Amino acid sequence: MSAIEYIVGLSGLVASALFIYGLKDMSSPTTAVRGIVAAGWGMVCVVAVCFLEIFNVSEEARPHLPVNIGLAVLALLLGGWWAGRKGRTVAMTAMPQMVALFNAMGGGAAAAVAAVAFLKHESSVPLPLGVTALGGLIGCMSFSGSIIAWAKLDGRMNKPLRFSGQQAFNALVFAATLLLAGLTVCSQLEPAPVYGPFAVLFFIGALAFGICMTVPIGGADMPVVISLYNAFTGLAVGLDGYVMSNPALMVAGMIVGSAGTLLTVLMAKAMNRSLSNVLFSNFGATSTQAKGPEGEMKSVGPDDAATSMRYASSVIIIPGYGLAVAQAQQKLYEFVKQLQAAGVDVKFAIHPVAGRMPGHMNVLLAEAGVPYDMIYDMEDINDSFASTDVALIIGANDVVNPSARTDKTSPIYGMPILNADQARQVYVIKRGQGTGYSGVENPLFFLKNTAMVYGDAQAVLSKMVETLKGLGSN
Repeated sequence: MSAIEYIVGLSGLVASALFIYGLKDMSSPTTAVRGIVAAGWGMVCVVAVCFLEIFNVSEEARPHLPVNIGLAVLALLLGGWWAGRKGRTVAMTAMPQMVALFNAMGGGAAAAVAAVAFLKHESSVPLPLGVTALGGLIGCMSFSGSIIAWAKLDGRMNKPLRFSGQQAFNALVFAATLLLAGLTVCSQLEPAPVYGPFAVLFFIGALAFGICMTVPIGGADMPVVISLYNAFTGLAVGLDGYVMSNPALMVAGMIVGSAGTLLTVLMAKAMNRSLSNVLFSNFGATSTQAKGPEGEMKSVGPDDAATSMRYASSVIIIPGYGLAVAQAQQKLYEFVKQLQAAGVDVKFAIHPVAGRMPGHMNVLLAEAGVPYDMIYDMEDINDSFASTDVALIIGANDVVNPSARTDKTSPIYGMPILNADQARQVYVIKRGQGTGYSGVENPLFFLKNTAMVYGDAQAVLSKMVETLKGLGSN
């Protein structure tokens, strides 16, 4: 084994260790940044060592090196510039879309590697070719499906596309794609390997199936779909690593795939739904409830709500997507600090699927400087609502909907929710009287202990801050 081969093998081991260490640190908000940096250095290591492979190419391939290296460097520069720019400038409300788009790039890259592996394969054994086809199938599905998820989250596709017999049609597309995969593998076997129309049709079919699988899914389920496609991308990368005998790719793919799968399962559990229900049901369409909640919503002004919280003993704040839209996290924390200065016990409650993706609200609050020890997961704080003076809901809806506990006809029945309705007083900051992302009406807004504070979260919280300043130390 040459020195270069030793270096390449060692780099895979080092990168794998950095990936695992980084993932471990990402499990905690206090060490997440360190984990991301560690994993990033692992990727830098792998990319840098890839350029050493140029010393191992055959004589026949050497004339193509200048062009290939130039394309690789150009791709790295353009991709690094674009990703870095987007990462610095993306709004928190657009973070889920960016994750979907970046995941699409990963799936597309895995599919491209599979396509090249078909072109350059040196084995007549069906197994590596079958693994290559599987990696290409999953990578294409992740690419096209993530693009559709991005379009839905970005408001470019506002309604699910559904028609009669859709599931049967999707099954037919999938079966045809698998048949084309088998024909592609057979056409690659010696003695006469041919990269013919079967391979092209296979990749087109895989891309089409990713689209067909995603377009009927409602917007409320997009966070779960993104997590699933993230797992798909990891699996595709791991399969490509096996085909290319690259340990770093295998380890990275397995880590991403297993983490994405676990996250998908946890999110589905948090919504009390199976993955098949997410993928093949019509959840996210207009609610099918026979009638809405009885009664009427009561509204109060920001000054009244702020005064009530100023003289409360305890307040639990439930942030939602409306807080991110208004970019009001800084003003919220300013309000919280004033409450704490007045002796009020303030905590934040986070539902597992709050916002548009897991951890969305945690990152939003961390961006404003909220200490981690003030932020509680649902299972750690739910029992505290019954003894809490005020629950303040900002832009959240489905995750505090008591229909999930009481109404068996509701599409969200059985979903674990934050028990905000059990607080002595509930204030809801909301733009209007619309439903949540799932389209389900929320009876919490009609309860006797609930008062609506209508308006943009930024403007409402600014008014609340001014009210507390006016009250002073009284």
